[in-house]
Amino acid sequence: KRKLQLSPEQCSNFYADQYGKVFFPNLTAYMSSGPLVAMVLARHRAVSYWQELLGPSNSIRARRTHPHSLRAIYGTDELRNALHGSLSISSAEREIRFMFPEVILEPIPAGQRARDYLNLYVKPTLLAGLTALCKEKPSDPMTWLADWLLEHNPNKPRLQHKITEEE
Repeated sequence: KRKLQLSPEQCSNFYADQYGKVFFPNLTAYMSSGPLVAMVLARHRAVSYWQELLGPSNSIRARRTHPHSLRAIYGTDELRNALHGSLSISSAEREIRFMFPEVILEPIPAGQRARDYLNLYVKPTLLAGLTALCKEKPSDPMTWLADWLLEHNPNKPRLQHKITEEE
């Protein structure tokens, strides 16, 4: 999450794919008129999930067809629709790089690479945690498992040797 204010030139660069459209000057003027909050959402199918929450880009139409959508609630018209959402994973990656230039985006593994990653780094720890959970049978299994994972994180930094009082 980052709060910032874009210049008209930065807005022109961000919305370069809209260049030449009738509303482009008004869009860049509006988007540079005050501060905004940029966020990166991380979850399975994040782009489509966020698009569903946003509703149609025209806030007036959103009020008719998707009255509980964010744009229906917070937007005022077809230009001032309150929220932006990437249209695809590739546009999301470009927009994240634009808004958060210091962030390093790594490609998300898919297919066999994802299965190999899960088998190597996730399954062993998760299997041990779920086994311990079944043995323990706590009253709040989700909190217990979360605490167990924090305690047994294989990537948690550890001291190489014990420090004695004399040291």
